[in-house]
Amino acid sequence: MTCARDPGVGDRGAGTPLVVGLIAVVCIAGMTMLGAAHALVRGQQLSAAADAAALAAADVQLGWAAGEPCAVAAAVAESHSARLMECRGEGLTVLVRVEAGILGMVVSRSSRAGPPDAR
Repeated sequence: MTCARDPGVGDRGAGTPLVVGLIAVVCIAGMTMLGAAHALVRGQQLSAAADAAALAAADVQLGWAAGEPCAVAAAVAESHSARLMECRGEGLTVLVRVEAGILGMVVSRSSRAGPPDAR
């Protein structure tokens, strides 16, 4: 003799944990992608800050703008939310290194600027 069983009685709500788990996985993957995209964008912004600071310092070094090269480079770096960590003149060229925090890590970029024929 077989017992008649109502189909689906023990399966009510079984899909809910699967859907919640799937949503959690999608959210975690999305947050990871957003963090990686933020780090990439901020790294590019930091490179631009180093370039701008080096160009501004080189303008002062060459006499095209007033001021002290490293002070101008520090101001430009700060306007890009970065810290000037190194600034030195090498003849007519200027080398700068800037740092900023990206996702809890300190990242630095450097740049050199000066006349095209100077090395």
